Amino acid sequence: MSRVGDAAARGIDHGRRRLLVGGLTAGGGFLLGLPGLARATASAAEPAQNMDPSGGRIGFFVELLPDNNVIIGVAQPEIGQGVRTSMPMLVAEELDVEWSSVSVRQMPLGIVKTADGYTWQYGGQGAGGSTSVSDNWEFLREVGAVARQMLIQAAAARWGVEPAQCRTEPGSVVCEALGQRASYAALAPAAARLPVPVYGPDEKPPLKDPAAFRIIGKPARVKDARAIVTGAARYGIDTVAPGMRYAVIQRCPWLDGGVESFDDSVARQVPGVLDVFAIEGPKPGEPYLVLASGVAVVATSTWAALEGRRALKIEWSRGPHAAESTESFWRQAETLLEGPGQVVRDDGDFAAAVAAAGRVVTARYRVPFVSHAPMEPQNCFAHVREDGADIVAPTQMPAGASRAAAAVTGLPRENIRVEMTLVGGGFGRRLTNDYVAEVAMISQRIKAPVKLTWTREDDLQHDFYRPSGLHEMKATLDAGGRVTGWTQRLASAGKYYRRPDVKPEEQYAAELYVDDFPANILENLRLEWFELQSGVPRGSWRAPAHTANAFAVQSFLDEVAHAAGRDPLELRLELYGHSRDLPYGQHGGPVFNPGRLSRLLRHVAERIGYGAPRPAGRGVGIASHFTFGGYAAHAVEVTVGEEGALTVERIVAAVDCGLVVNPLGVEAQLQGGTIDGLSTALGLAITLRDGRIEQSNFHDYPVLGLAGVPVDFETHVLPWGDTPVGMGEMGLPSLAPALANAIFNAAGVRIRSLPIGDQLQWALAG
Repeated sequence: MSRVGDAAARGIDHGRRRLLVGGLTAGGGFLLGLPGLARATASAAEPAQNMDPSGGRIGFFVELLPDNNVIIGVAQPEIGQGVRTSMPMLVAEELDVEWSSVSVRQMPLGIVKTADGYTWQYGGQGAGGSTSVSDNWEFLREVGAVARQMLIQAAAARWGVEPAQCRTEPGSVVCEALGQRASYAALAPAAARLPVPVYGPDEKPPLKDPAAFRIIGKPARVKDARAIVTGAARYGIDTVAPGMRYAVIQRCPWLDGGVESFDDSVARQVPGVLDVFAIEGPKPGEPYLVLASGVAVVATSTWAALEGRRALKIEWSRGPHAAESTESFWRQAETLLEGPGQVVRDDGDFAAAVAAAGRVVTARYRVPFVSHAPMEPQNCFAHVREDGADIVAPTQMPAGASRAAAAVTGLPRENIRVEMTLVGGGFGRRLTNDYVAEVAMISQRIKAPVKLTWTREDDLQHDFYRPSGLHEMKATLDAGGRVTGWTQRLASAGKYYRRPDVKPEEQYAAELYVDDFPANILENLRLEWFELQSGVPRGSWRAPAHTANAFAVQSFLDEVAHAAGRDPLELRLELYGHSRDLPYGQHGGPVFNPGRLSRLLRHVAERIGYGAPRPAGRGVGIASHFTFGGYAAHAVEVTVGEEGALTVERIVAAVDCGLVVNPLGVEAQLQGGTIDGLSTALGLAITLRDGRIEQSNFHDYPVLGLAGVPVDFETHVLPWGDTPVGMGEMGLPSLAPALANAIFNAAGVRIRSLPIGDQLQWALAG
C-alpha cells in the first residue's frame, strides 16, 4: 500500500480513483474528505455557506466530532428522492457508527479549473436519471471504510498492537486480546494526523460483507424530516440576505415572442418598486439560456414587485408560432405518419411478417405535453459582483447553474460559487437553469443581491414540458396467436429541441430507446421516428420517453392479447420469458433482464387477485416497464359506472431496483411515482391556442388531491442482486397503461389518448 504523496496533496486524481485527504478540525475532530482541504474546516455548527471559498470547502467527507457524533457531507442535490438519507447510509455503514449519531451537511458545487478545462472537485454533482446512489455505491462505502481503517490504525498505535488485532463496534475500536476499547472521539485527533491510505485504480479498501450490514438495507427515516415538517428546512425560496432586492418577470405569453414596447410609468409609482427593465430572450431556434423575453420588476419586497408587474403595460410581438394550436399539432402528426420516417432500428423483415401474418393489429396512442408543476415554483438568489458571484439555487444541476451564470455575466466559473438548497420538487424541470441566468442578469444590472421568484402562473406557462407525440403501433400474429412482428412509429416533438450539441439524425434518441422491449425478443422489429415541428419548449420530465412509450407499448400489448384471444398476463409472461441478460445500450444498461419483469408481474397479479371473477363494471389491468436500470409493475382495479364515473378501487405496485439501500425511501418513491402517474393519466395536459399555453394554475391543470388516491394501495419492494440502481423514476411509467387496461376490462372502452378526462362519459353516453 502506498501513502498519500504530493500528487494527492495537489488534488490529482489517478485514474478513476478519487483520492482522500485527512485533517484535524478546529474543534479537535477528525475530518476525511476529497482534495481541496486548505485548512481545518469549520465546526458542525458553522453553516456550509460560510465556508471559505478559497479552499475550505470539501466534498464527500466524514467529520468525527469530539462528542462521538458524525457529520457526513452530501454533494448531490436533494430533490425529494432521499439522497440526504441514503447516501450517508453508505458511508455510515462502512465507518461503523450508530445511525442515530449521524447528521448531514449539504455540500456546495465544487469545480476546479485545469489546463484542460473544468473538472469536478468532489466528484460529479447532479440529480437526474435516477443515478445518485448507483453512481456512488462503491465510492461512498470506500470513504467510510478508509475512515474506519485510519481509526483502527490510531488505536493499534496507541495500544502497541497490529491493526489486525483490532476491530470496530459502532463508534468504537476494540482490541479483545488486551481488553481495550476506545471511542472514535478519543481516537479522532490521532487518526487525523495519519497519512490517508491510497489505492491504485484496481484496488479498494476492504469493505463489509453484505451479510454484516446493520444500516444498508434497513428502514431509515428521512434525516431532514423534522426540519421539513416544522418549517426549519431551507428551500431556495426561503433565501434572505442583507440588502437583498426582490424581482419578478412578466414573460411573453407567446412562444418565442418578444417585447415590442412597454410603459412602466405607473409601475414605478408603486411603493417599493426600484427598477423596471427588459430581459431579452433567445431568438427563435436558438438554444435557451433564458426561456422567454420579458420585463423585470425589482422592488423592496416580492409583493411590491408583483404589484409593479400588474401595473405594466406591454406590447408583445407574437413570434413565429402564433398560429400553432393543439389541433394543428395533432393534424401534423397524423400527416407525418402517412409517409416514411427515420428508421432507427430494423431487425429481421417486418414487411415479410406482415405478409405472412394470420392477423395484423394496429392502434394509435396520444401522449400530451405536461408540465412539471413543482410545489416550489422556480426561484433563485444571486449576488453578482465585479470579481465573482454567489448563487443560491434549488437546482438539480449545480454545474449548469454555474455555466448559466457565467454565460450571462462573463465571470469565470471558478469565481462563481453555487450553493444548493433543498428542492421543493424537481421532476426534471430543475435540470435546466434558465431562472439562474435570469437572476444573474438582474443582479449584475442593479449591482445588488436579488432573489427572483416565479408565481404558479409563471411556472405553468413557461416550462420545458414533457414531449408530446402520436404513437402508431402494429403487431403481426400467426395462426396460433403468437406475436411474430412489431413496429412502433412515433411522431413527436422531441426533448432535444434547440440543443446545439445534438445532431439532427440523433434527435430521435431521447424519444425511442432502441433496446426497449420487445427489442432482442422479437425477431422482426421496426422502430421509426418522425420529427414534429412545434415552438413549445421541451425537456426532461420523469424519464419522459419511458412514460410515453410505456403507455403505448403496454396498452397495445393488451390490445394484441385480446385480438389473439389470449390472456394479457399470459402473453406478457411468454414474451418476457425467463431471467436472462439482453444487451441494452441506452441509459440503464448495459443489460435488460425481462425475467425480472415476469417476476414482478406475477407478484402484483397474485396480490390483486388477477383472474378472479368480478361484478359487471369492475376490472383489473396490469402493466410493467424497465426504466433506467430498474423494473416496476402495476396492477390496478377500477369500477366504471353506467354513465362513465371512474373509481380507482385498488392499486398494487411492485419494484425491483436491485439491492435496496433504504427500504422506506424506495417505498416512498414508489408511492410518489405511482400517485404522480395516476394524477397525470387522469387529468393533466398542456394545450395550446394561437401560440399560447392555455393552462395557468391548478384550476385548469388539476393535480390529483389526496381524495383521489385509493385507500387500498399496496407497494412492494422486491430486491435483486448485490448492487443498487436508482428509484426516482421507476414507479411512474407503468401506472397509466395498467389503469387504461383496467378501464377496458371494466367497461369495454379503450383509452388511447391521455389524459383520460371525460372520455368515459362521452364513450358511454354515445
